Amino acid sequence: MSQSLKGNEAEEATVVAGGEGAPASPQGDFQTGKVVMISVAHMVHDIYSSFLAPLLPLLIEKLGLSYGLAASLAVVQRLPSLLNPVVGAMAERMSVRYFIIVSPGLTAVSMSLLGAAPHYAVLVILLLIMGFSATLFHVPSPVMIKRVAGSRTGRGMSYYMLGGELARSIGPLVILGAVSIWGLEGSWRLMPFGIAASVVLYFQFHRIRISDQFRTRSEGLRIRATFRQHRRFLILMSGVLFFQSLLKSALTAFLPTLMTSEGASVWTGGGYLSVLQLAGAAGTFFAGGISDRFGRKRTLLLSAALGPLLLWLFLALDGMPAVAVLVLLGLVIFAPMPVMLAFVQDQDAERPVFLNGVYMGLNFLLAAIGVQLVGAAGDFLGLRMTFSISALLALLALLFIFALREGPAQDKTGK
Repeated sequence: MSQSLKGNEAEEATVVAGGEGAPASPQGDFQTGKVVMISVAHMVHDIYSSFLAPLLPLLIEKLGLSYGLAASLAVVQRLPSLLNPVVGAMAERMSVRYFIIVSPGLTAVSMSLLGAAPHYAVLVILLLIMGFSATLFHVPSPVMIKRVAGSRTGRGMSYYMLGGELARSIGPLVILGAVSIWGLEGSWRLMPFGIAASVVLYFQFHRIRISDQFRTRSEGLRIRATFRQHRRFLILMSGVLFFQSLLKSALTAFLPTLMTSEGASVWTGGGYLSVLQLAGAAGTFFAGGISDRFGRKRTLLLSAALGPLLLWLFLALDGMPAVAVLVLLGLVIFAPMPVMLAFVQDQDAERPVFLNGVYMGLNFLLAAIGVQLVGAAGDFLGLRMTFSISALLALLALLFIFALREGPAQDKTGK
């Protein structure tokens, strides 16, 4: 009996190390297959979570919403992110692979029903469900990436964020295509694809025990001690996230609405958003590797300085020149995402999943505040003026980036 149990434990250890029956990879190796698998799961989930922005003009018209109420939908979507630290603490004590398996299907059901929602309250409920699903997925997955990316954390985060940004490029086209075929209230027909994705993920992930890789080096380390140890870092990151969120929120939540308010079609607005997101996918893919080589701080400084300048230039142009600048803008404003995730992992925390949960919670919460401020300002000042002011305020992120120190993992490489 005891020999059988030991055999099972050995088999499970082999599965954790390199898949069923595979030998453990040498420490420091970049395990491409596992990185790609997690990144594809990220893409499937985020295709559905990106439906709100392109649908906003139609939902505003259908339900008679103001820009402020429309912006509050994005806040509701991010509200469950307040639970990110709780999910991070849970992930260190239990298996979280089923979080990743279930999330795409749950998000697909809730987001596919947005077009059929008869009242604002129903939209709120659906977006809360989606927010809980996103929390369950996004907290453990970056730490999983670190575990399988070896010494190239930045590159691993770039693969991971590439999945998310490709999803946000594809997502607007998917939902607008569905609306053009089935009408706004027929968007529910998209949900089976997300459910099928969860079924596929089950067969890929259910044999891999992820929780064992989340064991901390000090199980008794208190949450309060983790906060104290990384308090300065979290405060500075909060400043960066907040001021950059103003610029990003304006573009990702209200770019289609800005375009349609100035006479463009819904398809044109969605197309501009897809161009921005596709360029952002390229930016996230290259930025992590660049930060591995040249340093996280330098990469963040360059991006924070260029983003506002490119947004002002975009607002001053029309036609193809504006599209060309939009491509550059997407490359720049999404580049910090994998770099900042790698920055968090560089801190060498005793409770890495919990620290990542705190960071993700701050990220989503500050983004929610940013989009609400942008929506409220849009009601009073108009969206074009609000975009310009958001770009100006985004420059303040430079002050917080200057104060950041490279994490221990970067210091060890001499970068």
